[in-house]
Amino acid sequence: MVTSVLPRVESLASSGIQSIPKEYIRPQEELTSIGNVFEEEKKEEGPQVPTIDLTEIESEDEEVRERCRQELKKAAMEWGVMHLVNHGISEELMDRVRKVGQKFFELPVEEKEKYANDQSSGNVQGYGSKLANNASGQLEWEDYFFHLIFPEDKRDLSIWPKIPSEYTEVTSEYARQLRGLASKILSALSICLGLEEGRLEKEVGGVEELLLQLKINYYPKCPQPELALGVEAHTDISALTFILHNMVPGLQLFYQGKWVTAKCVPNSIIMHIGDTIEILSNGKFKSILHRGLVNKEKVRISWAVFCEPPKDKIILKPLPETVSETEPPLFPPRTFAQHIEHKLFRKTQDNLSN
Repeated sequence: MVTSVLPRVESLASSGIQSIPKEYIRPQEELTSIGNVFEEEKKEEGPQVPTIDLTEIESEDEEVRERCRQELKKAAMEWGVMHLVNHGISEELMDRVRKVGQKFFELPVEEKEKYANDQSSGNVQGYGSKLANNASGQLEWEDYFFHLIFPEDKRDLSIWPKIPSEYTEVTSEYARQLRGLASKILSALSICLGLEEGRLEKEVGGVEELLLQLKINYYPKCPQPELALGVEAHTDISALTFILHNMVPGLQLFYQGKWVTAKCVPNSIIMHIGDTIEILSNGKFKSILHRGLVNKEKVRISWAVFCEPPKDKIILKPLPETVSETEPPLFPPRTFAQHIEHKLFRKTQDNLSN
């Protein structure tokens, strides 16, 4: 069964077209806010995404640890996104992750098609592009590769890229180290909410059940970047999302009513607080609206790892400790799967009413 009548975005981009197909053109009300990403990134004035130095997150000195936690807390409450530096994952490993992902995307499209997913049957793992499944029929200027990378016993290695040959080894090592970083962050955020250290981790599935899903986003050069988006505005459904990129700007955050472009910070990992933690914290930690711009000059690639709770085993709702008479629960109880359904339904309604 053919899952998409449209060619891959990479094929479109390399075909020499000067104007993009209408499915990729954003609605008029969005177009006014799409600028040149390189000029946007250079802007020094206005709010900037915070940078959090994690060197002291596990310091022997409680006072030093607390200072680091307070900075993390402030960023999680005000922004819900931050550049993490000194996070404990080596520059060398991050470079290798970027290299193997880039090598896969450098393969001819027909080679990558061997890994194509079948979204119509609900199989999203593998190589794909967004299908026009929403009411507006809108498409995004990206191709991607999506797969579960942790826990190791839940992986399906048969769909992982065979080329380059070191892909599995490098990606598996990165997954292990990122899982450790996720634990560190969840511990610190638990303490920031006045909870026991292991509480948030337990609430999102713990060692056994918290899933790490990797999505490599490939944004080809776009002949009309002022008309398109690489990824449309959304919040992440995850507990946490960790992002590496190839130092080409593109990420924008909707902060205080304006789109702010994230700078490219060397050796950093961008971290988003996702909806799951926003719900558990009763809105104290923010899941920020964000989107991806594209450009004419450079291919952008990002590696997003979504740390997600199991779909049906856990009821997500504000933790009792985050609720009071003056702070009633802001979110109804839902499983993770129900939360996804709710978001899709709301989006469809929005599109139908536009």
